[in-house]
Amino acid sequence: MSTQIKYAYRRHNTWIYRRTYPVQLQEILGSSLKRSLHTADAKVAAKRVAELNTTFDAIVQEAEAKLAAGVLSGEPTSLALAVAVPRYQRARLLGEEPVQEVAAVYLAEASNRLRPGSYKSVRFALELLTSHLGDRKLGDLNDILGKEVLGYIARLSPNVRKYRDAQGASLAELAALSEEHEDLSLTAQTQRRIWRQLQQFLDWCVRSGNLEANPWGGLQVKERPEVRSHRVLTDAQVSLLLNTQDRVLHSALLFCLLTGMRSGEACGLVAEDISTKGNLGRFMHIRPNHLRPLKSKAAERVVPLHPALEQLLDQRLPTSGRLFPDLTVDRVVKRYAYLRSLHKELHGTVFHSTRKWFITQCERTGVPEHFTASLVGHQSARSENKLTYGLYSAGISDTQKREIIDQIRLPQEVLL
Repeated sequence: MSTQIKYAYRRHNTWIYRRTYPVQLQEILGSSLKRSLHTADAKVAAKRVAELNTTFDAIVQEAEAKLAAGVLSGEPTSLALAVAVPRYQRARLLGEEPVQEVAAVYLAEASNRLRPGSYKSVRFALELLTSHLGDRKLGDLNDILGKEVLGYIARLSPNVRKYRDAQGASLAELAALSEEHEDLSLTAQTQRRIWRQLQQFLDWCVRSGNLEANPWGGLQVKERPEVRSHRVLTDAQVSLLLNTQDRVLHSALLFCLLTGMRSGEACGLVAEDISTKGNLGRFMHIRPNHLRPLKSKAAERVVPLHPALEQLLDQRLPTSGRLFPDLTVDRVVKRYAYLRSLHKELHGTVFHSTRKWFITQCERTGVPEHFTASLVGHQSARSENKLTYGLYSAGISDTQKREIIDQIRLPQEVLL
């Protein structure tokens, strides 16, 4: 016995909805409401028929009301109905979507969830994938293609995005360009980061119902990663940086050297976050604002200003608004790279090395590690189980913070 659904019939293995409008409305609305339900499943079709019946009743009700209003006023009836008719799409098999289409949806979601720097990294990894497999279906991804992508990533140069020929090049072409231009490849740590971001994309595809399982879940970068940490600035390098009196970075360098701030925190400083606490001097409240968020909850903190910074505030910096109105993290990074190209003595250091110098000075003056953590915005590990101090203590006092900051000394060669 064939299945029957009121107001629906089956044609070429697809259910069609058709319901006739009342006679008095047919001149305006047409003879009937007809829609393909885009399914061969009777249960799904019955559910969609119920939805369309509700829509049909709403259309008829509003059309009759507008028709009556037009007749009573003696004006021509205008039927602009504010009723949306559901439109159904044909079901697609699992994994049928092209990689490029699904990646675009994932990136749109990631742009709202991630900070700009993190999003840029994820976007680069997905661009590598789509440039090589963008036209393939998700269901086509397998171990062979995964190993192929891993092999190309291992051949990429750290400077691949700087090549003129790299614009619009595919992953395979980028790998060939890298080997052509220089005998240098990405570190294992960077390869793992790119691969992890691709794995996160495929895991998201599984969660969102686009894939049944991650086809590359068993693949990984074979080379063991070695963390290449940037160097801590020496006193001689600190003297060189500050005595250069760079017009762009000098004030920000001094601030970060004497407070341990990150570059992003410094770029978002505003004069209104500075307060005076009696004989303890001035303090800077580092907190989220409209200019930038913070890296973590622990990053919000209050730091005393070194006497050299108080002098800088009085002499050079704005008294309201942003302290460094022309600085962004991108400009800080590029300007420090420019200084590094001018002074070979700075090789191996980055702007973040200023933070390392501050923490080193705290350690060398005997400051307990959890005191330093409070000043630089690290999650404090003040006890082995992170319980006694971590949950019950209110942290070190302003007086203790002031004593720590006052112990920091710039190298004698520095000319302020």
